Amino acid sequence: MEAKFVWRQEYNLGVDVIDKEHQRLFRIVNKLFTLREEEKDSQWTCQEGIKYFKDHTVKHFADEEDYMRSIHYRGLEQHKRIHDDFREHTLPVLEQELEQAGYTLGAVDHFLGVCAGWLIGHTLTEDLSITGKYKRRWEHLLPGEELAAMKKVIVQLVFDMFRLESQVVSEAYAGEKFGKGVYYRLIYETDNSDQRQEIFMVFEEKLLVNTVGKAMGLQTNKLDAMLVHAARYAAQQFVGRVMDQFPTMKNYKLKAETLLSYEQFREVFEKETPQASLLFNTGGAGYFAFCVIAPQLLEQGVGRPAEKEASLDEVERYLSQREAQQALEEANPRKKILVVDDSMTIRQALKQLLGGDYEVSLAESGVAAIRAITLDRPDLVLLDYEMPVCDGGQTLEMLRSEKEFADVPVIFLTGRRDTETMIKVMPLKPAGYLLKNSKPSELKKEVDTFFKKNV
Repeated sequence: MEAKFVWRQEYNLGVDVIDKEHQRLFRIVNKLFTLREEEKDSQWTCQEGIKYFKDHTVKHFADEEDYMRSIHYRGLEQHKRIHDDFREHTLPVLEQELEQAGYTLGAVDHFLGVCAGWLIGHTLTEDLSITGKYKRRWEHLLPGEELAAMKKVIVQLVFDMFRLESQVVSEAYAGEKFGKGVYYRLIYETDNSDQRQEIFMVFEEKLLVNTVGKAMGLQTNKLDAMLVHAARYAAQQFVGRVMDQFPTMKNYKLKAETLLSYEQFREVFEKETPQASLLFNTGGAGYFAFCVIAPQLLEQGVGRPAEKEASLDEVERYLSQREAQQALEEANPRKKILVVDDSMTIRQALKQLLGGDYEVSLAESGVAAIRAITLDRPDLVLLDYEMPVCDGGQTLEMLRSEKEFADVPVIFLTGRRDTETMIKVMPLKPAGYLLKNSKPSELKKEVDTFFKKNV
């Protein structure tokens, strides 16, 4: 895989001593990208190259801290702590992993991915703050304003880091499946470990390719180990920067993090109520979600300690499992059904009834249904007609108004046969009607018959 860590104009701070060293670090990483492909004396060459990168990084941190002192930068101590963590914690563990792995291509990819992701995030957030190009605008807001402030912070950060315009499309993202999603879980604790909070960043795969991948110059349209490593560390910088803006989140430190399958991610959402669950669209670049859950976490052993930076095996395992699952789905494709009903009992009953033969997702309202269909188009929607606020007819009308979804098959779920209602929605072209009080075997048969007729 050809890779090049691309220097972009927005990385310039306008401080000559810092900008020159940033560019030098980028060039060193690019040289390492090249060296890792060479077979002759590859271990010795990578050892020397990585030592050179480390020495320059440590010197750069010292020079940058001297500059901050010279201008009396008020964020010096916090900035220095971030430097200390990288040079005293992350780099030594990465070096240890390289030694243990014998400088294999995978281990070097992990090293480069971590460093690239860290540099992208740090340069475009903490370093920009030194010159005042990134303002701490929402630091003193009252707790009641935090949700609105969080949206502003995230939108600004996405633009600062990747020059993408983003907008909130939902303040109540409920864990709907992205078409091809990456689900990243970060767990934070206070020093005395009596308080925890969990943050999820959910990415559409193409968004990672279009942002972190593009910044690294990776010539790929799919996830690989290096891109995942870089994305993890860029995401950690991103989340840290968001948390830094809020007094109630400032004293938390990262304790554990892991990549989840959609099933693991969804399980958390079915158990917990997020305190913030925002869904963003970046236009054609892709979707992402930012979710915060505060209760006790790390149940069932999901999550690895953050101090175990050498997560090469974990990422390889994650990608392997992900690719195996996708290959299985492609070899044995199951039709996707979205069940939309305001009753949790009905939703879960239909999922249990149909889940053996179909991939079933759930939505509790018409608005949630539109969002779910946008993120992951189903082959069939089972839509409750008698929902509050936005009923089935209104939901289907919204769906049909979108050209992209005008032909999505919809079967109404209803508690009674109502000829007048059926006639009313006929212009919206529903695919049929099912009575909720029918026997489960009859409901299943109707769905099976629908797909046999529409192969």
